Amino acid sequence: MKQPHSSRTLLWSLLIGFVLVSLCVLGIRTLVPPDEGRYAEMAREMFVSGDWITTRLNGIKYFEKPPLQTWMNALTFAMFGLGDWQARLWTGLCGIFGVLMTGYAGARLYGARVGLYAALVLGSSFYWIACSQINSLDMGLSGMMTLALCALLVAQRDSATQDERRNWMLVCWAGMALAVLSKGLIGLILPGGVLVLYTVCARDWQIWTRLHAGKGLLLFFAIAAPWFILVGLKNPEQPHFFFIHEHFDRFLLKEHNREASWWMFFALLAAGVIPWFGVLLQSLVQGVQRHGQERFRPGVLLLVWVVFILAFFTNSNSKLPGYLLPVFPAAALLIGHYLDVGTRRSHLINAALMALLGALLLGLVPFMKRLGTHTSEQALYQLYQPWVLAAGCVALAGGIATLLYTRRNQRELAVIVLAVAGFGTTHLMLAGFEPIGKARAGAHMLPAIEAELTPTTTIFAVGMYEQSLTFYLKRPVVLVAYLDEFAFGLQQDPHLAMPTVTPFLLKWRADAKAGIKDIAITSAYVAREMQRTGEPVRIVAADARRTVIANF
Repeated sequence: MKQPHSSRTLLWSLLIGFVLVSLCVLGIRTLVPPDEGRYAEMAREMFVSGDWITTRLNGIKYFEKPPLQTWMNALTFAMFGLGDWQARLWTGLCGIFGVLMTGYAGARLYGARVGLYAALVLGSSFYWIACSQINSLDMGLSGMMTLALCALLVAQRDSATQDERRNWMLVCWAGMALAVLSKGLIGLILPGGVLVLYTVCARDWQIWTRLHAGKGLLLFFAIAAPWFILVGLKNPEQPHFFFIHEHFDRFLLKEHNREASWWMFFALLAAGVIPWFGVLLQSLVQGVQRHGQERFRPGVLLLVWVVFILAFFTNSNSKLPGYLLPVFPAAALLIGHYLDVGTRRSHLINAALMALLGALLLGLVPFMKRLGTHTSEQALYQLYQPWVLAAGCVALAGGIATLLYTRRNQRELAVIVLAVAGFGTTHLMLAGFEPIGKARAGAHMLPAIEAELTPTTTIFAVGMYEQSLTFYLKRPVVLVAYLDEFAFGLQQDPHLAMPTVTPFLLKWRADAKAGIKDIAITSAYVAREMQRTGEPVRIVAADARRTVIANF
């Protein structure tokens, strides 16, 4: 009987189903602040202004990150219009691309079956799926770093020809350049650190002669350098802020208030590879084993990739969950290889853990209302209950089916069933989050706000900035008594905001007397204080997070 990994019909069916579902669900959820709204708004402003060099947020210079994702989102808006799925298209495509590259590299290194396993593992891992459905920079960076990693693996394998090695190494250098344009120097520092440590651990000193560094560096700078040169010429303040403040200060200092427990990334890796948690440790251990007389040791390089990036961000004073995402393709390759050679007992344990996860999700359902801190949030979590119930059923059924296939020694079918169950479980959890995400974005307020707006209406944001609402309203707001991520940009253009409430109140009153309508997004406390002191205030919309007022 033909094995699943050699059935073209099955492989194409899995691929088409994976791509279609991944793309079709991009638009079913509201853009959740802060990241999704922020990067969508930056792209909208680039698209509207036509300035593809100076990146801005809310009309203010914003140099925290390079422009690749902003460019891609702006192009998407230009091609397909503004919208939720358009804002997520680049990250969705990067997620799909990462899975395909991982499968291809696995097939070239270890054979077709391992390539299929690696793609199934990454394409069903909880954290990879979730991040591919979120408009943030982490998936864009990870997609480009996956390109660099997989190209390096394919180029350096012992069976590679000279032409293959040269061509794939050039792809690797291009991947690192695109990673730098995605999120900065980390796109070069992380692969460089991995290569140094791999050389020491594997004693593969000759790898440095196989990197095609001359041509590679020329290609790297040809891709990565032009924007940095142009933006620096146009904005002389950008290089110091970007390279010093956003890289070294962020890593070494605690001023960004992004500290977290030392074990955060370890827990995230364990949870992020669900439904493959049960074989994660064994897969990492296997990476150090030598296979035959191989010169290049891909397992060691993959293990170093995982461990070095994990340790690098664990020792950083700035810790955000998305930082760990680039390790998942390497982990998927290690897991895919282990699934091919591991014991039946380990497969049974892994399947049992998936079934247990499904049972835990089912047990959580009756208590979900308690996750809400107030009545309105409790109602939102109640709407989430059917989705968690469905996700629990899929996980439980998938775990049980995988157990049965494993006991029958149908390993490939077992892996496919577990991957499909993990993929479905995660997407059900994401889809059901929409009511909560919509509330966090304040999207339910849009009809009331838009009914008040005219082309000349000024929108103020007093003491806060609503990342998603700004994108949906399709216009910047005037910041009042708020700095946060705008501090550097407002040092360059202080006239773009009001540093205190006093000038805002003066304009608010004057416009009201002149019959000019203004809108303000603020907290319930500020709205009450303005009413108490006799300011012209009419409540337009309100929820537990924000209040929208008009000046008459």
